[in-house]
Amino acid sequence: MSWMRWRPAMEQALYAPDGGFYRRPEGPAGHFRTSVHASPLFARAVARLLLEVDEALGRPEELAFVDVGAGRGELLAGVLGELPGAVRARVRPYGVEVAARPGGLPSTALWTDEVPRGVTGLLFANEWLDNVPLDFAEVDEDGALRYVEVDVATGEERAGEPVTETDAAWAARWWPAGGPGDRADLGAPRDAAWASAVGALERGLAVAVDYGHTRATRPPFSTLTGFRAGREVAPVPDGSCDLTAHVAMDAVAVPGLHSLWTTQREALRALGVAGARPPLALASTDPAGYLRALGGAGEAAELTDRSGLGAFHWLAQSVRMPVPASLGGLGGLPGWQTLGS
Repeated sequence: MSWMRWRPAMEQALYAPDGGFYRRPEGPAGHFRTSVHASPLFARAVARLLLEVDEALGRPEELAFVDVGAGRGELLAGVLGELPGAVRARVRPYGVEVAARPGGLPSTALWTDEVPRGVTGLLFANEWLDNVPLDFAEVDEDGALRYVEVDVATGEERAGEPVTETDAAWAARWWPAGGPGDRADLGAPRDAAWASAVGALERGLAVAVDYGHTRATRPPFSTLTGFRAGREVAPVPDGSCDLTAHVAMDAVAVPGLHSLWTTQREALRALGVAGARPPLALASTDPAGYLRALGGAGEAAELTDRSGLGAFHWLAQSVRMPVPASLGGLGGLPGWQTLGS
């Protein structure tokens, strides 16, 4: 057996150059469905947010759109396609991903494995943070937290060494230990990854969209799981499946910045995505238009479903800029709440 702590095992399984899951040719869309894949309405909403960021920034000469965890460029291409020509001419798009650059992207799009620094605009991370490799800890019979070790070939687990002071302090603040057998996802590496991404903005808005929880809804057990070919599977770190863990959204928020939180349902509704059915009278006056509107309403309903994609968490943090209208600033719509750290 080959035992190691979960963090290096996840790093190897997801991102190794010689067979990591996120380097596989089929891409994430071959295994699970995100909001980006569910409907072009998602890209349209993000494009609207980018336009509001542009306005709040005073329409800079160069406006960055940074798609972190860009997959195969689906969101990047979708957002660019929704922008007015005059704005698109000022946008510098970045796709941040470990996989090779996909075909079909505009020549202006830069493809990189690192978040660009010193840019001004919108940084958007859709289902990225849940894939940042973490360690996991379990409470032993004496009440001490120990790292969980995993066999990389089988997924079998065992208790390892006691956690470091740093991880113990993080758990005590954000995920307090319960009784023997309870587990915690040790989120300090994820917090650091998000802080680094947000810190890359000279001015702008950083948005993270993910499975998540806050202190009031923190689970007693680890949220680690796997996905393969559209199904939830055992999390075996052998490169054959996605490995994901829900995000502690209050912990990950960078201190000292204006931070807002809401559900995807509320965020998308504020950005013009609603699941209301078109009026039935339209079916008799414009049957084709009615069918298009009905299809759009179905897609919107999926994106905002309280028990599905609509339950995702949105964390928005502004860096040296006013809050856009759709986030409740500039006289905008309600639905967001301040998130304290």
